[in-house]
Amino acid sequence: MAVFSGLFYGLLALFLLYLLLLRCKRRLRRWPLLTQYRYAHRGLHDDAASIPENSLTAFRRAAELGYGAELDVHLTRDGRLAVIHDSDLTRLCGVARQVEEMTAAELSGLRLRGTEEPIPFLEQVLPLFAGRQPLVIEMKVARNSVQLVDALCAALEGYTGDYCVECFDPWALYVLRLRRPDCIRGQLSKKFSGDKNVHPLLGFLAGNLLLNWLSKPDFIAYRYRDRRNPSLRLCRKLYRVQEFSWTITDAQQQKQAEDDGATIIFEGFLPQ
Repeated sequence: MAVFSGLFYGLLALFLLYLLLLRCKRRLRRWPLLTQYRYAHRGLHDDAASIPENSLTAFRRAAELGYGAELDVHLTRDGRLAVIHDSDLTRLCGVARQVEEMTAAELSGLRLRGTEEPIPFLEQVLPLFAGRQPLVIEMKVARNSVQLVDALCAALEGYTGDYCVECFDPWALYVLRLRRPDCIRGQLSKKFSGDKNVHPLLGFLAGNLLLNWLSKPDFIAYRYRDRRNPSLRLCRKLYRVQEFSWTITDAQQQKQAEDDGATIIFEGFLPQ
């Protein structure tokens, strides 16, 4: 009996530790404002219409049609926040360089996907949504968490629009929590198995939200096709944390996610 008793208490201790590692903040009173919108992934882009992702035209289009927008920010060499998804500029601009090694002036000379659209900076996007729909701002960290967080906090100082900030890196979210405890923070995650850019152990911890104790997120933005993850379910049940579901690509996925209470980040179609 003593063996079984010890095993029971050992398993119970592990389960309680698991719940502590998943720790999130409980749902905020401000959530109704943010959850009443749907968010266009990298703006309302359309390559067939020569409207590239994360372009001013894509963001303007989303704002005018009543959608919020998700966008990505990188820190340039001279401390500006460039709105672009990839650090490597090959795919989007045909240039084999990294955003973080370039100045804002150098980036301004590049164009997106063969169009006339320049790479925007965050201060150009913010006015498009001020007084309108919220923004979901993703921090793209490249071993510069503190500098990126500080630049973002400075850029958002005095901004009167609504927004939340998300990131895959829990350390960056921890720094943001210290700098701006009132900022709504989201832990981005997905199933990392098979991702060669992520160490298997780190992928396991991050994919199962076991680093939430560090970031203490207000919401979790989880990849739609991976969202049956048991840790995500527990976070929602136990901590009543809000889920953002990315990236929704059709009306059926939209219905499934929204029926389950998730806020959607979408692309490739117009949600109704």
